[in-house]
Amino acid sequence: MRLRGKIDTISGNTLHLTLRDGDKASVVVPAHVRVTWLTAAQPGDIAKGSYIGTAAIQQPDGTLRALEVQVFPPSMRGVGEGSRPFDVAPGSTMTNGTIGSMISTNGSTLTVTYKGGEKKVFVPDGVPFVSYAPADRTALTPNANVLINATRAPDGTVTANSVLVGQNGLVPPM
Repeated sequence: MRLRGKIDTISGNTLHLTLRDGDKASVVVPAHVRVTWLTAAQPGDIAKGSYIGTAAIQQPDGTLRALEVQVFPPSMRGVGEGSRPFDVAPGSTMTNGTIGSMISTNGSTLTVTYKGGEKKVFVPDGVPFVSYAPADRTALTPNANVLINATRAPDGTVTANSVLVGQNGLVPPM
């Protein structure tokens, strides 16, 4: 499961959140959990051969319209490669792969290739671009915007598997 929201308070190893829809949630953060900064990026940070990810909506012609673009650092090449359903919006997908081509005219159209396929992705002007940087548990502070990948135990306890923290107030767009 994914939780998107803002940290209200921290009690020991538990984050208390207000989710994007206004609901409240508590998440246990184990000592070994991976914490990563989500940083602002720019369209100019990508080029042919860059490894990216994009949450997108399928358009009537079969292409995708990006909701956001993630520019992965070289150390993350291959993470989540492929295209699959995603939960950021109804009918959304997540596609991770290598930029094969880029055409810029009133936004950009990218060809994203991955093992077993490729997708054409239209990136409208103004779509947020983000990247990743190492962080640690000190990034988990009240008012930080987070995206948490977690699991729910049979007793209802939610435990974080990884935490993305928006650096400098950034709200994770995915």
